[in-house]
Amino acid sequence: MIEDEIETIESGYEFLLAYAAQGRPAQKETGPGPHARPTLLGIADAMKKIAAAFADSKNDFEQVIANDCRNAGAALGFILAQEKIGSEIVDNLNASIHLRAVLTDLFLYSEAYRPLPVEAPGAKTGGVETYDATQSKGN
Repeated sequence: MIEDEIETIESGYEFLLAYAAQGRPAQKETGPGPHARPTLLGIADAMKKIAAAFADSKNDFEQVIANDCRNAGAALGFILAQEKIGSEIVDNLNASIHLRAVLTDLFLYSEAYRPLPVEAPGAKTGGVETYDATQSKGN
């Protein structure tokens, strides 16, 4: 299911951000984790599944997503081919335009098909009070 693949990619990216911030040296992944390789493998697999699911789509944006997943998948494959993975290479992957394109595509795609619930006027969201000009009191 596409939603599961999107969740794998989004949560994997969050893990990779935290991993990159840890300053781990490039080394073979042994012993207690966390290790980046399993997450990278999961993201790569999810991207392959999304690219395959959208391969024959007639929707132009789904074709963009499929292509971006293939491009980012190539970067992931390159990282996974390395014997040693450390924070610096993961940080560079996180900054890659290819990975960011997939994330942005998926945020847009998810929002179009499953928008966030609309809060009541004046409700607080994320510590920021929302403002609805149609609800303001006249002078």
